[in-house]
Amino acid sequence: YALMTQRRFEPNSPTLMNAGRPLGQLSACFVLPVDDALSNGQTGIYDTLRSMALIHQSGGGTGFGFSRLRAKGAMVRSTTGVASGPVSFMKLYDSSTDAVKQGGTRRGANMGILRVDHPDVLDFIACKEDLTQATNFNISVAVTEKFMQAVKAGTEYDLVDPVTHEVAGRLDARTVWDKMVLGAWRTGEPGVFFIDEANRYNPVPHLGAYEATNPCGEQPLLPYDVCNLGSVNVGWYVREDGAGGTKLDWDALGRDIRTSTHFLDNIIDVNKYPLPEIDALSKRIRRIGLGVMGFADALIKLGIPYDTAEGVEMGRRVMQFLDVEGKTESERLARERGPFPEWARSIWGPDETCARDADGQRIRPMQLLRNCNVTTVAPTGTISIIAGCSSGLEPLFAVAFMRNQAGVMMPDVNEDFVAIARREGWYSEALMERIAKTGTVQHPEVPQRWQRVFVTANNIAPEWHVRMQAAFQEHCDSAISKTTNFAHTATVEDVRAIYELAYELRCKGVTVYRDGSRDGQVLSTGATEQAKKER
Repeated sequence: YALMTQRRFEPNSPTLMNAGRPLGQLSACFVLPVDDALSNGQTGIYDTLRSMALIHQSGGGTGFGFSRLRAKGAMVRSTTGVASGPVSFMKLYDSSTDAVKQGGTRRGANMGILRVDHPDVLDFIACKEDLTQATNFNISVAVTEKFMQAVKAGTEYDLVDPVTHEVAGRLDARTVWDKMVLGAWRTGEPGVFFIDEANRYNPVPHLGAYEATNPCGEQPLLPYDVCNLGSVNVGWYVREDGAGGTKLDWDALGRDIRTSTHFLDNIIDVNKYPLPEIDALSKRIRRIGLGVMGFADALIKLGIPYDTAEGVEMGRRVMQFLDVEGKTESERLARERGPFPEWARSIWGPDETCARDADGQRIRPMQLLRNCNVTTVAPTGTISIIAGCSSGLEPLFAVAFMRNQAGVMMPDVNEDFVAIARREGWYSEALMERIAKTGTVQHPEVPQRWQRVFVTANNIAPEWHVRMQAAFQEHCDSAISKTTNFAHTATVEDVRAIYELAYELRCKGVTVYRDGSRDGQVLSTGATEQAKKER
């Protein structure tokens, strides 16, 4: 209670909205299976459609791997007809999402993922070129190691029939990659899910493989899997050091990480899950996802620019600390309450046979844990507003900007910037208005030091976005919600370079967004409005 009311830690929105209420569904992230049948009583297309509606009604978001569905035009033996393909069924799910508002409090959110070796991959890549289509879906292509090797070599790769598992055709890998990059440059979609890299760190491979993630991409999940998320506000822990500077209070941060981990583990047992299959799996593997918010605020208070080696190293250090402290508490809970039931056969247990590096060494040390995964970095859109801090590990979007909050444009001004400006005597309403209109602090009144520290998302070279994501990923069980922001003037080649850098740095996914490339973007500045006029 103290952590939440003092805005040091917040759980994901469904916990805040539903705890203590009859609904009692406290998780944000789900993945559901989609099998190649209209109905089989459990995981067929229409069975899953019903499950999706129940999850959305309870305030959760859903991810789907559509890769098991046969290609458009393939023969359906039971009816002697032809299949309509994964994209058509994704649009069916999209229409249903419109009809079921999430618990009366949240708009339905979905992630649709298709493997790059599915015969319909080109249709899938193009399915959101018309931005009025599939508006309740984010889409990502599940990219394999084989495909990326073919991109590098400039060769073709095999498409695989999802029903027969036989080769169904071949495509030029670079042509497909070009189409993905172009789509991301135009609209921010599709994103990329590096599916083989994600599965290398699947903690329970004996229970299945990852096919999809939650809607924001930070949580790869098994079919019927779920994750309780929460985030610690790192900026809260920066203190004066007594010598005119500032420092991070690691001891206080560690205590609160341990309390937050304990809290998230408790959520698993009090949660009222929307489906019995989800309830059962959640208690077998006890997945939680503790992450950060307020990281950009912490850097600002410490006087460290985001887009520097020092900034990236601080990100790596913060995430490593969170991971170690979180697992220390999970281990303590395992000794007190017992490890998660699948522990012995997991990558943490004695029977582990899967997660090895190239030399045959374990990727993870054997460790008694209460939770199969402990750490995730979520976007923290709503809860960072509640906590009054920057979101996730993202840099500041702007020092002053307009936020589209449920259709209402609301001004948002950075409190630290205003406090420094007032303290040092260069604050003025006119300056703040100019900053909001231009979207940058590069103005003569702002001292050079603060121009550097208050660097904003679109003024950061895209490479630094990816390097920060990779630094956090080194010490994160699941994945990272991170958008690499581009100025409106960025080129297609700029986007290609970032997608390829994310692969080289072993990120589990990558998402980019070019300012002003879509109407109705959530955060905007005067520069965004100018970009829209130039489209």
